[in-house]
Amino acid sequence: MKPFQIAGLPADELNRFLAGTHSDPFRILGPHRVGDDLEVRVFRPDARKVDIALNREAKETIAAEGIHRDGFFCAIVPGATRDLDYQLRITTSDGSERLVRDPYQYGPIMGEIDLHLFAEGQHWQIYEKFGAHLRTIGDAAGVYFAVWAPNAQRVSVVGDFNGWDGRVNPMRKLLGSGVWELFLPGVGEGAHYKFEIRTQTGALLLKSDPFAFFNQHGIATSSLIYNLDRYKWSDAEWMETRRRRDWPKSPVSIYEVHLGSWLRKPEENNRQLSYLELSDTLLPYVLEMGYTHIELLPIAEHPFEGSWGYQVTNYYAPTSRFGSPDEFRHFIDACHQAGIGVIMDWVPAHFPKDAHALAEFDGTHLYEHMDPRQGEQQDWGTLIFNFGRNEVRNFLIGNALFWLDQYHIDGLRVDAVASMLYLDYSRQPGQWIPNIYGGRENLDAIYFLKRFNEVCYERFPGIMTIAEESTAWPGVSRPTYLGGLGFGFKWNMGWMHDFLEYMSLDPIYRRFHHGNITFSLLYAFQENFILVLSHDEVVYGKRSLLSKMPGDEWQKFANLRMFLAWMYGHPGKKLLFMGGEFGQRNEWNHDTSLDWQLLQLPRHDGLRRFVQHLNYIYKSEPALWQQDDTYAGFEWIDFHDADNCVVSFVRKSREGDIVVFVVNATPMVRYNYRLGVPEAGFYREIINTDAETYGGSNVGNYGGVTSENVPWMAREHSLLIQLPPLATVAFKLEV
Repeated sequence: MKPFQIAGLPADELNRFLAGTHSDPFRILGPHRVGDDLEVRVFRPDARKVDIALNREAKETIAAEGIHRDGFFCAIVPGATRDLDYQLRITTSDGSERLVRDPYQYGPIMGEIDLHLFAEGQHWQIYEKFGAHLRTIGDAAGVYFAVWAPNAQRVSVVGDFNGWDGRVNPMRKLLGSGVWELFLPGVGEGAHYKFEIRTQTGALLLKSDPFAFFNQHGIATSSLIYNLDRYKWSDAEWMETRRRRDWPKSPVSIYEVHLGSWLRKPEENNRQLSYLELSDTLLPYVLEMGYTHIELLPIAEHPFEGSWGYQVTNYYAPTSRFGSPDEFRHFIDACHQAGIGVIMDWVPAHFPKDAHALAEFDGTHLYEHMDPRQGEQQDWGTLIFNFGRNEVRNFLIGNALFWLDQYHIDGLRVDAVASMLYLDYSRQPGQWIPNIYGGRENLDAIYFLKRFNEVCYERFPGIMTIAEESTAWPGVSRPTYLGGLGFGFKWNMGWMHDFLEYMSLDPIYRRFHHGNITFSLLYAFQENFILVLSHDEVVYGKRSLLSKMPGDEWQKFANLRMFLAWMYGHPGKKLLFMGGEFGQRNEWNHDTSLDWQLLQLPRHDGLRRFVQHLNYIYKSEPALWQQDDTYAGFEWIDFHDADNCVVSFVRKSREGDIVVFVVNATPMVRYNYRLGVPEAGFYREIINTDAETYGGSNVGNYGGVTSENVPWMAREHSLLIQLPPLATVAFKLEV
């Protein structure tokens, strides 16, 4: 091999290329005009010999000359033009041969409109352009790669197809956009890859693809080529019906699930279930229990199990813990065919500092703010997205649309919205930077949330967006044209905290805390609320729902049944975290299965059957959901009986259906309790949490009570009822 010399290419440029510091690989590699001839340059460290095949049959070849021992080859094709149709015949060190297209014979691929829309922050199909896509260009099948890294000196695709050598497949930088691209013929589905990024300071970073459709989890963090165009959906009926749904005026009862710990296989080393197994176990259970939706704790790829999915490293990849993307689609498809909606938790507020992910992606603070007073979430040890950057907003809104489009997700519950809205969230004075008006509101995040909601509802009618927002921010679930944030629903955190505090008290003290259970009705119709008993309330140190209840064993179950029925009577949609429906005793542990063996015990199984009964009653009674968002659907009967810890109220439908709820929050039976009611008639008892079949003492009203013409509580008619201990009873008027 003689000393290298390439016509028209200074030796120092080749040296920089071989050292991995050259920023323009297409200046070095591929076809180049030299006088009247064409020079083809190839870098293949795995090749012993390279030939240039001049026709499709590869019968006519020109041997390339080895210019450098590292694997740089050069061939002269006399009289050829720049658009020469050629292939490379690579002979490797073991003597095997293969015919491939040269990645460096292709011109720029991503269009100007795509780049413009991305820079503008409004490319809503960005996931169709960035990442890794199986494509055929001409007669060459391969993978097209594109990544945003504007401050990198060089970006290369590395993988199991090129020995993870960053010199082999450096990418083209599309000037003015910060986007790098490369088409690699011959690379197929299942290949593992990353982006090797050389920063301006000379550091080498090995990054997973931000737009990867499939990614490894845990210690191994490679991205994988995956074909999302193969799956055939069977949920057309659900999707068409969903378009016309008005969810605020529909029944919504959500079962919140952490897939990794709902059920495990202890006999198989505590193995988690796969997406396919969950389709055959979780889905039938949710159907049997009568829920309308499943809400999944974050399903996007995350390396740390203990984050429960809330520290996302690959926003476009469903976690590979439970199977492939198409297997996850099968799970959603099966849910839809069974009439169950699927909501997923989405985490656009912050992301972890893992070196292989978004943090300092191109050696600079690309996705996050540079100033830690804006860019670091100190409580969680994570980084905050820079919502003021067009490309970052596009990455996130595009991600939301991706899940709605490619996975038919029915709703996105947005995590930690309060941390996004306030610049001083969980910060001391001096640890945050005011906005341009001197206030504490994060104007960039507010704009992002509004735009996110507008675009999602515009492009996918019938979906729902849900805010986990714990402050009194006005108009969270009001349209943006009315000054709101545009969410469909807001979690009612105030209700949850007030009621859990009340329920944890010994009944003897509850009469002094009556305001806890009436305050929520002062603001119940200012937002479209979801009442939640979520995972956050049953984690380590907070005790399970059953353990929060006071009293002996019988009273704990009675209190919990009373509380759950009260929740179903209160205005607002419903959400219950897994395990709460059967009285899980232990705090939730993400590393183990729920304690399903408890269902062998009558009280636990009775509680499960009671929640099942609540769901079916709830769905069948429009009075319990049709007017959740207006005072027209709710009316107090009496909230003054604090001494007896009794409250009573009415729920009404638009058609005039009436359901009366009465709650007795003490262990005393209230015999012959007189209750004013709206109209005369027979009031059928449809809920009694003290029923013997659920584990109660069976105090009740023999199926119902007929009203009497006895004025009471400023009403013309009244009932004389028996109030069971620690119980909620509900009566439906049957005229």
